[in-house]
Amino acid sequence: MLHSPQFSIRNTLEPGDLGQVAALHGKVYAEEHDFGLGFEAYVMESLLEFYRAYNPKIDRVWVVESAGKMVGFVLLMHRPSNRAQLRYFILEKEFRGQGIGSILINEWIEFYQDRKYEGAYLYTSTGMDAAASLYEKMGFKKISEMKSRTYGVPLLEQYYELIPHQKK
Repeated sequence: MLHSPQFSIRNTLEPGDLGQVAALHGKVYAEEHDFGLGFEAYVMESLLEFYRAYNPKIDRVWVVESAGKMVGFVLLMHRPSNRAQLRYFILEKEFRGQGIGSILINEWIEFYQDRKYEGAYLYTSTGMDAAASLYEKMGFKKISEMKSRTYGVPLLEQYYELIPHQKK
């Protein structure tokens, strides 16, 4: 019988969190996708952009912790034209397949709806099949793909938009 790891989720940013998000992305993407150091640097730069615009009334973080360590993360960042961006969705391997990703994305969608955003989008790349499947289940649709070697390996960068359900 498999043991499900214990975890908790918090919605506050605390000192050290941004560095841990960058480190977690650097570690996981290097191990699982052969991304180079440039990817971690990109995450660090974009986290600084998020922090400078951070408004806890309209932005939200979900920090997944286990035994005092960050093991997962996602955030909703406000964007122009009352749109939201889903960013940094990540879980360490041992925490996948437990339903944690679904919890995070469901809570993300609830916050998005509560704040009455009019649109949402995200960027990802090929090879993130479990995440892409979850995005699609929650109403995101792949809009475009573009070949890239941005992080040292050939990949397809993908752009998804949240397609609202039709009201009857």
